Amino acid sequence: MNQQFYKNVALWVVILVMILLLVTMLKQDQTTPPEIAFSDFLSQVDNGQVRDVTLEDGYIHGIYTEGGEFTSYAPSVTDDFLRQLKDNDVSITARPKAEGSFWRQVLIMWFPLLLFIGLWIFFIRQMQAGGGKAMSFGKSKARLLTENQQRVTFGDVAGIEESKAELEEIIDFLREPKKFTRLGGRIPKGVLLVGPPGTGKTLLARAVAGEASVPFFSISGSDFVEMFVGVGASRVRDLFVQGKKNAPCIVFIDEIDAVGRHRGAGLGGGPDEREQTQNQRQVEMDGFESNEGVILIAATNRPDVLDPALLRPGRFDRRVVVPRPDVRGRHDILKVHTRRVPLADDVKLDTIARGTPGFVGADLQNLVNEAALLAARHDATRVSDHDFEMAKDKVLLGAERRSLILSEQDKRISAYHEGGHALVGLMTPDADPVHKVTIIPRGSALGVTMTLPAEDRHTLTEAQIVAMIKYAMGGRAAEELVFDQRTTGASDDLQKATQLAHEMVCRYGMSFNLGPVTYGDDSQDVFLGRDFVTRKNFSEKKAQEIDDEVARFLTKYYAEAKQILIDNRAVLDRIAEALLERETLTAPDLALLVKGEPLPPLPVPTEIQSQEPAQPSKSEPTGLPGGEIPDPDPTPA
Repeated sequence: MNQQFYKNVALWVVILVMILLLVTMLKQDQTTPPEIAFSDFLSQVDNGQVRDVTLEDGYIHGIYTEGGEFTSYAPSVTDDFLRQLKDNDVSITARPKAEGSFWRQVLIMWFPLLLFIGLWIFFIRQMQAGGGKAMSFGKSKARLLTENQQRVTFGDVAGIEESKAELEEIIDFLREPKKFTRLGGRIPKGVLLVGPPGTGKTLLARAVAGEASVPFFSISGSDFVEMFVGVGASRVRDLFVQGKKNAPCIVFIDEIDAVGRHRGAGLGGGPDEREQTQNQRQVEMDGFESNEGVILIAATNRPDVLDPALLRPGRFDRRVVVPRPDVRGRHDILKVHTRRVPLADDVKLDTIARGTPGFVGADLQNLVNEAALLAARHDATRVSDHDFEMAKDKVLLGAERRSLILSEQDKRISAYHEGGHALVGLMTPDADPVHKVTIIPRGSALGVTMTLPAEDRHTLTEAQIVAMIKYAMGGRAAEELVFDQRTTGASDDLQKATQLAHEMVCRYGMSFNLGPVTYGDDSQDVFLGRDFVTRKNFSEKKAQEIDDEVARFLTKYYAEAKQILIDNRAVLDRIAEALLERETLTAPDLALLVKGEPLPPLPVPTEIQSQEPAQPSKSEPTGLPGGEIPDPDPTPA
């Protein structure tokens, strides 16, 4: 705080001095009278043009008869000169020579400049002492973590045991290197953590910092790049200099794809600051100079965009995949996140883990937090299973919008739309089980049908993709069958169905007419420059065939979905009527409706439900019926 105070004071003093100096200069320019030659002055005296003169230190300061001032230098003041002034009625004033005029001139003219220079030097020194911002752009911004700063251990990391084992070996190597080097092995220079967002890559690095008894430097990829060219490379050099001084140590770079992308992806021939930064980092990791004892750990969720030279052995020797957790991993993660959360007796973490396929660690942490907030909102002392169920619906489907008032016709269209999704999903063998159907507006949708895979899914069969397309088409097919009209509520469904059909044809080779061929490469993002002009590996004629095949798939599966609804029209009507009555149906309710059995009576409202607002505020409907279904893959974005 003191350094910042001094910086602010110095800055304001410099600004004030500059303002005073400018005002003084302007004032001098405005008040200094013009200087004339001594001969011209004598002529003006003889012509009666001079009224007053002041003699001071060899200079004559005069005033004209008609007004105005002038100055002139007098070689000497003689009796004839004084007599000439008296004869022309000029008033004469004499002043003694000013003492110390030289130092006064120095003080007036040079002191502001010297003060400005001194304050500027003081300001620069303060900036350098305060962490290096003004003249220390090239200094690394890496933060050295100590053992007492937010200590995280491997006990706080769950669900990714294989990834933990890889990093535990790195820590053992730092603690006892002779155990591994006695057989000729060498310590890895770099470890790249790869995985989807939220799987725990940064948490793993923090656990390494907590477990290792060596210095741990943490920095983000974006911290290398500044507005000045060459700063990134300088910071990389400074980072490894710090690492060598503290070796053995660990350096962690989060989001390394910010400065590690493919080189040559820029337009034009000028140097790219990110490329210079990347080149310097690669040289530091495996160049002419040795960096023994400095292990670089980097994290990214986009390994496909990294430069191949960065990934070769000798730089990043190991690539540790941090995958989405399976059901056992999700159970362990839930146990970690619920250690400080009081749970009710009806909460079973294994059941919650089975009901959240595709969730990563961040999703599960958010689920636990939402459940705790819901329980606290109702003044509960423990978090119950009902809170977790409501939190899961909120995370997957969005928050309820009970204040949105829909007309009876809109509700009816929405009920048949969601009923069409649910019925097609129930009647298609390879479709994911329908978990819940609701016509309560959630998020941006006016109704939602949610499906959950029965188990963790790592690959998709052609039959499963076809079932997803039929399921997506069920809402539009029900609208057309019952009301003989189409609404905009199926826009998101059609978009997802089109994307699935396009991937079947172009990416998975599942088209009989086009064969097992991949057309185009949609798996990677476009790089400006490298992919500025898209290079297709097929002709325009083949592109037309692809469009025709995608349209044929969609038309065919739409017809099949509609036929399912025609064959089970009575079941569709029962589902829609039940939705209009109850607003939400669960999987057991749908099973009874398919069998034609009556639904059990509605439960008596509990204390939690009684705290919901009884009279929602009226508002005009802001959307059209037939809400959009969530992505068939229940993994949150």
